[in-house]
Amino acid sequence: MSRDVPIHSWLGSYYINSEKRWDNGILSLTRTTVRFVSDQTKESLASFRLSRIMEIKMESSSFIFSTLTVLEEGNVKHWFGSLKPNRVVVFNVLEHFWRERLLSPTQEVQGAEAQPSKGRELISLVMDSQKRLEDTGRVLHLQGEQFDNMMQGLDKIDSDLGVADKLLSELESPPWWPFGKLPWRAQQEAKAEHAARAAAGGSGSARQKVVTSIPAVVSKGGDSDLKPGCLLVMVSSLELRETNYGLLHRFERDEVDDIRVHNPYEISIRQRFIGKPDICYRLLSAKMPEAMAVLELQYKKKVEFTGEYSAFRTTPVASPCDPDTQGSIWSDDLMRQCQETEVPMEVMTGEMAQMQVQVLQPAVTQAEAKELRQMLLQLKNLALEAETELERQDEALDVLVNSTDRATLHIDKHTCRMKRLL
Repeated sequence: MSRDVPIHSWLGSYYINSEKRWDNGILSLTRTTVRFVSDQTKESLASFRLSRIMEIKMESSSFIFSTLTVLEEGNVKHWFGSLKPNRVVVFNVLEHFWRERLLSPTQEVQGAEAQPSKGRELISLVMDSQKRLEDTGRVLHLQGEQFDNMMQGLDKIDSDLGVADKLLSELESPPWWPFGKLPWRAQQEAKAEHAARAAAGGSGSARQKVVTSIPAVVSKGGDSDLKPGCLLVMVSSLELRETNYGLLHRFERDEVDDIRVHNPYEISIRQRFIGKPDICYRLLSAKMPEAMAVLELQYKKKVEFTGEYSAFRTTPVASPCDPDTQGSIWSDDLMRQCQETEVPMEVMTGEMAQMQVQVLQPAVTQAEAKELRQMLLQLKNLALEAETELERQDEALDVLVNSTDRATLHIDKHTCRMKRLL
């Protein structure tokens, strides 16, 4: 199952309380469970769900050895030692996924092992689609603001070209003027420079708007220094910050060379250089699918999916309504099941002429159908708003193209006039 694919694994040892000894193995974290598998027997020595964890602490064994302890419901305590690269990294990752699960608005439903109804599966699919459409609308809105700023910049260029035309006319009219620059021209240039700085400052504030922000465990380069922080996705940049919002690094939009997706919860962002080491940060977050919905729109040509990610795509999903299961990882079996009929017919053996129709309960209840109807209406409204915004941006693009062509023509004309003056 896809939830058995580990998000991250570490070498370490586990204390077997019944035998009073330590056993080496691999500690792995999946979407729903924490598991330790022995190297010798290849058996699972410990396996418990994230929802059953009560406390995660860094302690010492026999006042000497540094260990990591996990307290499970029922006062069951698990001891992990000799963790590589170190226990702080493992603690940061486990605590992040555990806390994000506790703070998640969609808690794990009781009896998650039972198969959810098809109505709940459809609602989960529509909720994911609605969330993606909201993210797309947010990006479209910010893109529209950029177009508006560009329109204002082009209007200023047109006005400046008009001023330049008047100045060139004044320079061309008195050929007897003995000085190289008219005395009032310096004031005009100073005013133009001040207006340009003001326009640059106004556009810069729009570029700093945050599209989405998620908590994450951040590491520069390898996995030996993973520490808690957050990722801020802005209109024109990506910012990595610490827990106290101190800036770790800022990637401008054109500085990002590739975003490698290792699994739905882990990515790496790289900026390449020639003659010096690349800058690469690795991020691990339980909320990464939310950020990827925006990153795929802004950096779609730079997003690369690794071979590790394919393991999450090819394996079937056990419970689509599980809060740990993301909307982007769905099996084809689910869609096939939704299309199957709800009134199967059983042919009794020995009596081919008689058929018994087994009437099942409705797959979608009235309450679920009402909820689906409301969500679909919201989706329709979001789609209509996105269509209106796209039409407005298309018109703005046409105006931008015409204004740019006109400005280019005027600049070429003024350049020829200035060459004649020289």
